[in-house]
Amino acid sequence: MVVAAASTVPTFTLPSLSLGAPVPDWATDLAEPTILVADDDETVRDLVAFKLGAAGYHAITAEDGSTALDMVHREQPDMVILDVMMPGLDGLSVCYELHSSSATSQIPVLMLSGRDRQVDIDLGLTVGADDYLIKPFSPAELIRRVRWLLLANGE
Repeated sequence: MVVAAASTVPTFTLPSLSLGAPVPDWATDLAEPTILVADDDETVRDLVAFKLGAAGYHAITAEDGSTALDMVHREQPDMVILDVMMPGLDGLSVCYELHSSSATSQIPVLMLSGRDRQVDIDLGLTVGADDYLIKPFSPAELIRRVRWLLLANGE
């Protein structure tokens, strides 16, 4: 007669891991860059803000240069997109003001304009714009330039 021995399967107990506080997700710690869009044309302003939002940026808007200048000081955006021709304080004046102040001189500025003559582009760059995009523009080109300017500025 053969007697079978009781089979014993070894069991393993894993030590419980206590991490204490949950490990933060690095992606949630990254804030999306804020970009101020100033244009007196509501259609252009809304289109630019929409495309920026779709690309992962937080867009805030202003309808004129004075409001834009106030918002820069209040909101401290990572970048500013300015229409050249706006009533009251135009984009060139806003850009000049931004780059004349040590508190805002590091903020990259992209000028948007229907003015496509070289003298207009040179004037925009002379007052401190980091780039100049001519209307009408491709939304893909806008986003490419925004990304480039933010990367160049360390954002």
